[in-house]
Amino acid sequence: MLTTLRTTVLYGAALLAATLLALPLAAGKDRPNVLLICIDDLRPELKCFGAGHIHSPNIDALARRGRAFTRHYVQAPTCGASRYTLLTGRYGPRDNGALFRHSGNEQIRTTNMPAWFRSKGYTTVSIGKVSHHPGGRGGPDWNDDSKPEMPGAWTRHLCPSGPWQHPRGLMHGQANGEVRRNAKDMDVLQAFDGDDDSYPDGPTIEGALQQLNLLEKDRKPFFFAVGFLRPHLPFGAPARYVRLYDDVSFPGIPHPSKPVGKTTWHGSGEFMKYNRWKRDPRSDPEFATRVRKHYAGCVSYADALVGRLMAGLEKTSAAGNTIIVLWGDHGWHLGEHAIWGKHSLFEEPLRSPLIVVAPGLEKNSGTPTNAIVETVDLFPTLCDLARLQPPTGLAGTSLRLHLENPAAPGRMAISYKGGSETIRSERHRLVHHSQGGKVSHPELYDHENDPGEIENIAGSQPGLAAALSKKLDAKLN
Repeated sequence: MLTTLRTTVLYGAALLAATLLALPLAAGKDRPNVLLICIDDLRPELKCFGAGHIHSPNIDALARRGRAFTRHYVQAPTCGASRYTLLTGRYGPRDNGALFRHSGNEQIRTTNMPAWFRSKGYTTVSIGKVSHHPGGRGGPDWNDDSKPEMPGAWTRHLCPSGPWQHPRGLMHGQANGEVRRNAKDMDVLQAFDGDDDSYPDGPTIEGALQQLNLLEKDRKPFFFAVGFLRPHLPFGAPARYVRLYDDVSFPGIPHPSKPVGKTTWHGSGEFMKYNRWKRDPRSDPEFATRVRKHYAGCVSYADALVGRLMAGLEKTSAAGNTIIVLWGDHGWHLGEHAIWGKHSLFEEPLRSPLIVVAPGLEKNSGTPTNAIVETVDLFPTLCDLARLQPPTGLAGTSLRLHLENPAAPGRMAISYKGGSETIRSERHRLVHHSQGGKVSHPELYDHENDPGEIENIAGSQPGLAAALSKKLDAKLN
């Protein structure tokens, strides 16, 4: 009888536990919320990443609260392909249409990050540029509800466009509703004397603050992704942010010369197609400085938007139970290797800022980590921190150890573009360029002796190149 009773009690307890676990997360509001902040074309040009000439107080404050990853590498130096890896946790297509190309793939549809969190009871909301198209839709003006980039992933996916009329207009807009129709007719630099809402990120931050208030009233935990456009081209921002740099001396451009031989160098086509008043930063030092200061002004504008978002979060009851991730989708050349843009496989466009603030893991907060990590690590990390089982097939690993201990070791990072691939180890970078299915010309750089990736030592170190090549193939295949 006693045995039977004990069995019944144990069974009942197990059943209760199972029932509680199976309840919607509305009943388990203690699950942490997630606030994911995506910033377009943001290189680690921030004070908290060592750029002392940059005014970035709000992002710096986030870094003091959590962990800055100083060697975070993206998988692709272009927006769409990089965001694919963020949102799916997998290596994938190498073009900006990566998400659209997999929108019919059942596995990707059900196990991408917002879809996964939604299936576990989270309200999932995106606003601004989170996937490749702001608002996450296709069609001529990127507002066709029948053509989502990520079908079923978001409870709400939003893109308030204000005077820019539609998401496509917003993406490359300038002040007060100016829409890019032909890049050569739009100024590459602009500083308008207006408030934050005079530029395309204005509707996004206003909408984001409204969504925070709505999410606070929801009984469910939330996964909220906010995507800011600046400092993406064209470099336009409210004038007061550009004026911050009027009297600031910028450090010289490291390794500003075009590399010798066949490399991952390119001609900065995205930048050059805008109206530059017939000036070229590659041969005009005064204009180069002007471009760098406008980029910095755009960074400070994005930083101010992050500050407004953090202030809005602090006004809600969710503030103390929200994981915050700030992520740049890739870096950007500002004259290094005579490139003004992204799209290469050098260090500059592949290294981007990553900051994670995790409630309950405040030990050693503010201390950065120099461990090599990848964008694909974020999906398993957020599952880990939210106490969710991750889906199978993810390429990355959780960064919990690095959040607990900034001295935890990293691993190797891979990136790719078109037919080229690269692997970054603690000391070296190997780049493969493929032609006809074979490697046509490898690049190998020793970061200990050559941090600027100037001298290609592949010819003098064939054994090392071969060993790294095997590791690269193993990770991608």
